[in-house]
Amino acid sequence: MDLGINGKWALVCASSKGLGKGCAMALVREGVNVVVTARGAEALEATAAELRALSPAVQVRAVAGDITMPEGRAAALAACPQVDILVNNAGGPPPGDFRDWGRDAWIKALDANMLTPIELIRATVDAMAGRGFGRIVNITSAAVKAPIDILGLSNGARSGLTGFVAGLARSSIAARGVTINGLLPGAFDTDRLRVTMAGLAQKTGQPLDAVKAQRAGTIPVRRFGSADEFGAACAFICSVHAGYLVGQNILIDGGAYAGTF
Repeated sequence: MDLGINGKWALVCASSKGLGKGCAMALVREGVNVVVTARGAEALEATAAELRALSPAVQVRAVAGDITMPEGRAAALAACPQVDILVNNAGGPPPGDFRDWGRDAWIKALDANMLTPIELIRATVDAMAGRGFGRIVNITSAAVKAPIDILGLSNGARSGLTGFVAGLARSSIAARGVTINGLLPGAFDTDRLRVTMAGLAQKTGQPLDAVKAQRAGTIPVRRFGSADEFGAACAFICSVHAGYLVGQNILIDGGAYAGTF
């Protein structure tokens, strides 16, 4: 299927590794020019080289910096001639007990997982509407749908973004060709999951392979997701075929969420 986005420009945040990288790779395969961002310059440049090798005809620009800071956002936006596609993504805040979190912890979580995406949307959405096409995808978490008690910072910040977007997505921009949707990942085989599994193995004294197998066994498909399949879902949402998909939050978790709705 031709997704109809060849030649468009995308800004993909936190894209040197994991799900962000998967999204960038899928978009490049569709002929989309990309600006990739991350804090780690070395990993980012390695990813940019991979992306260029995928499709030499596509322009790939790497901007190292912290997207949660004004200067990081400014640099990323300046590198993108026009933002037709915006993929908002950021690492989640640490787990813990809400009794241990003061105001600073909450503000940091909100800055990264709610306010930064909103700032990037604010900087790009009107120009998208003026051109008659725009796709905004917010990578949040399955915890938006099914909150996890130790992930209160993430539950709160990402749910705040989801609530804000629910209204904006259905405003006048929808009639001007701009869609905003959320992708809610479950357990994917990323560095973050590997670190979590390693920590659990150390804590419980179990072999790492056993911990992984036990966790995967709780998922109906009996495996973790891959960044490639997540990226493919993102690319479709960004396509010309997804113009009637507005304000939705799509759970990609291998069936782990057991609810009907």
